[in-house]
Amino acid sequence: MPSLYVHVPFCQKKCNYCAFFSIPYTGSKTFSYLQGMEREIHMRLGEVSGKIASLFLGGGTPTVLSAEELEGLLNSLELFAFSPQAEKTVEANPGTLELKKLNIMSGYGINRISLGAQSFNDLLLNRIGRIHSAQDITRSVKLIRQAGFDNLNLDLMFGLPGQTLSDWQETLQKAVDLEPEHLSLYALTIEPGTPLACSLGEQSYEQSYSLGSAVIPDDDMQADMYELAAGYLRTQGYWHYEISNFARPGFECRHNLSYWRGEDYLGLGPGAVSCLNGMRCKNVEHIYKYCRLTQQGLKPVEDSETEILTQKELIFEYIMLGFRTAEGIDRELFARKFGRPIQDIYGEVLTHYIDKGIICSEKGRIKLNPAYYFVANSIIKDFSL
Repeated sequence: MPSLYVHVPFCQKKCNYCAFFSIPYTGSKTFSYLQGMEREIHMRLGEVSGKIASLFLGGGTPTVLSAEELEGLLNSLELFAFSPQAEKTVEANPGTLELKKLNIMSGYGINRISLGAQSFNDLLLNRIGRIHSAQDITRSVKLIRQAGFDNLNLDLMFGLPGQTLSDWQETLQKAVDLEPEHLSLYALTIEPGTPLACSLGEQSYEQSYSLGSAVIPDDDMQADMYELAAGYLRTQGYWHYEISNFARPGFECRHNLSYWRGEDYLGLGPGAVSCLNGMRCKNVEHIYKYCRLTQQGLKPVEDSETEILTQKELIFEYIMLGFRTAEGIDRELFARKFGRPIQDIYGEVLTHYIDKGIICSEKGRIKLNPAYYFVANSIIKDFSL
């Protein structure tokens, strides 16, 4: 079954590290966006067959919308046929949540909240341009629980400017104390064009790890932070089911798992990406252009961003995403999907990594040894065709 992603591009303030398409929240642009979204929904309903397995409202900050705007968006999405067991997630930021919005979401079947906590250190939050405090995180979690949600993810970041190992350990402990069902942990990435990248000046990330008087932890320190988190969360009952994700048993994010398993997904809204039947396309990253195209009855897709994936590209992406997960790649499923055993395509490189203990082969599956998760990208690139 396909998945549905909806991009809500509005934020109170863009974070210093953010490279996603987002713009300041204003009434006029929001009104135009909601009109365009309703038109796009009607236009693209027929692109997915069967019931939708999962919904993810991301951004931006979906919960920056007013209660009435959020209700209007969720009501429009009711046109899609969802599986009765569908996982429905809304991303939220501390400081943008109120009980009224949470009750509206619950009423429309939203059953999972992903809260952008990032850190429980107010100084570090300020350095990366977050608008909330650690206290706001705790307050938001209480509201989420009060509204009856029993599936909560917290996003956390490590490798922040001036962050120490003890800072990171404290954030992990405070996050676990809030008893989320799921945790997503991401290393800070310096993306070109972001305020954080601009603050580094013309020097590359490799040449300069400084941000004013704050030092960005180097790769070795980030590896230590990652290992600390993986070990600690394991002792707290979280399963490390994907490189960056940890869950209580039964609370793995089904929407993200569908991406990692190479399943189809439809993306709606400016900047959203779709991948259906081997064709990937991306919507325009401009509110008024998005609205103008939908008003003309045209799909708001960027022609230059549309591609039909070749067999080689599909295979490599399947490998790349599969090795990110603890379940790895099913040999039999791979052969059915691509018409050839995986050993026929990757025999030499696969044998090399299996012999070195970096990749494990067991019970018909091949998977990355968790000890090498932090350097997974350097391993996966050897599987490019």
